[in-house]
Amino acid sequence: MTTPDKTKSTQDNPDETKWSESPYLIIKGFLMGSADIVPGVSGGTMALITGIYDRLIFAIKSVDKDTFLNVLKFRLSSVFETFHWKFLSLLFTGIILAIAFFTKIVPLQVYMFTHPEIVYGLFFGLIVGSVVLLLAEIPSDKRGWKNTLPLVAGALFGFWIVTLVPTDTSEAAWFVLLSGSIAICAMILPGISGSYLLLIMRKYDYILSQIGSLGTVDTVPAILNLLPFFAGAAIGLILFSRVLSWLLNNYHATTLLVLIGFLIGSLYVIWPYQDREFQNTVRSTQIMEYTNPVVQDILDRDEPPLLPEYKRIKEVINPEASFDALKKVEVETVSRKLLKSQPVIPEPESSEVNFWGGIYGMAGGLFMILFISYLRRV
Repeated sequence: MTTPDKTKSTQDNPDETKWSESPYLIIKGFLMGSADIVPGVSGGTMALITGIYDRLIFAIKSVDKDTFLNVLKFRLSSVFETFHWKFLSLLFTGIILAIAFFTKIVPLQVYMFTHPEIVYGLFFGLIVGSVVLLLAEIPSDKRGWKNTLPLVAGALFGFWIVTLVPTDTSEAAWFVLLSGSIAICAMILPGISGSYLLLIMRKYDYILSQIGSLGTVDTVPAILNLLPFFAGAAIGLILFSRVLSWLLNNYHATTLLVLIGFLIGSLYVIWPYQDREFQNTVRSTQIMEYTNPVVQDILDRDEPPLLPEYKRIKEVINPEASFDALKKVEVETVSRKLLKSQPVIPEPESSEVNFWGGIYGMAGGLFMILFISYLRRV
C-alpha cells in the first residue's frame, strides 16, 4: 500500500496510485459506501480500518485554488500533476457501486428496519475488531499511559456526539450552509456519521425532501434550497481536510489515537440491541380509488410495516358513497427515520429482539476483519 510520507507536505506527496491497485481501492470504496448508508457509521470509519485514511485526506487536500484555476484555463496536464484523480476516481467508483447495490439490489436500509440486530451486529463486530487491529499498529513508544489521554478524549467526544438529542433549527440559507459543512466533516471522521449529525441538526429530512422534489414542479425551489448545503459541504471538505492533513503530518500517532477513540465512542449507538425511537414524516399525499390494490393492501394489515417508507390511509374523502368503486381515499407516503436509541441487554429467549441474529452479525463483522487486515497490506 502506498502511503504518504508523514513528514512532508501535501505538495510533496503526489498521487502515486498504481492501476494495479484498482480492484483493492474499488473494494475499499465499496466498504466506505456501504458504511455511509447505515446511520451511526461513517465512510471515514472504513477508510481508517482499511488503511487508506491518510491517502484519502491528502487526496481531498490536493483540490485547491490552483486546481480550479487550471481547470478554468484548460491546463489539464497541470491538473493531473497535482490532483489525486486516479485515487479518488477508483475510490468513488466503489462508493457509487455500493450505494447502487445496497439501495437497488440488496436494500440495506430496509434490512436495518426488518433485521436491525444482524445489520448493526455486523458493524459492531467490525468496529470492535478494527479498534484492536488499529491499536496494535500504534508504535510501542506511543503506548504509555500519557498516550491514553487522546484515546479517552476521542471516545468521550464521540460518545457525546452520538448521544445528542435532535432539536428544532432554522431553515435559513446560512444554517443550511453550516449544516452542510458540519455533515461533510463528520463523514470523513471515523465513528461519527454525517447523516446522524444532520438528524441532530434537524436537516436530514429537510435535505432529503429537497432532493425528492427534483424532477417535479418544485425543481427550481429545491435546487435553490440545496445550493447552500452543497456549498457548505464543499467549503467544509476543503478546509477540514487541511486541518486533518496538518495533524496527520505533525501528530500522526496522537491523531490516530483520537480517531480510534471516536470509533470506541460510536459503539454506543451501533450496539445491535437497542430500544429505538423513530420519527414519522409525511413525504407526499395522493388520491386513490378505494378499490385500488394498494389501498386494499393497507386496509388488510393490522399495523404499519417495519420499513423506512410505507403508505397509510389518512381518510376516506367520500365515505357516504353508495359503492366502494365510487369512493376516494387520501393516501400518505410516510418516511420513518431513526430519532434516538437506547442500548439494552437482550435475553436469549426474548421475542422482542433477534438475539442470535445480533450474535451472528457480530461474528460476521469480526470475521470480516481478517479480510480487511489483508486489504490494509495491499
